[in-house]
Amino acid sequence: MREFAKAFYTSRAWADCRAAYKKSVGGLCERCLKAGRYSPGEIVHHKIHLTPQNITQPNITLDWNNLELLCRDCHAAEHDARKRRYKIDENGTVTVRG
Repeated sequence: MREFAKAFYTSRAWADCRAAYKKSVGGLCERCLKAGRYSPGEIVHHKIHLTPQNITQPNITLDWNNLELLCRDCHAAEHDARKRRYKIDENGTVTVRG
């Protein structure tokens, strides 16, 4: 957990929001479900990633439109994809991420 986000992620507001959101989507990974797989969701992920600039903005941190319940594999894939320097398209062409 990044230092700037510790207070938020340990707050009662986040705990309540996270639990309510998870329950509202049935406890299954939303990406796996879209792909026809049934995997338990474990991590409530922020689609717009939290930064020091938006950590105090409830419309980013607590808005259900910015949340997605993911299994560990989907969450890892989300974050790993953002770190990759290169992208391979459907033709096998390697390009640099911009």
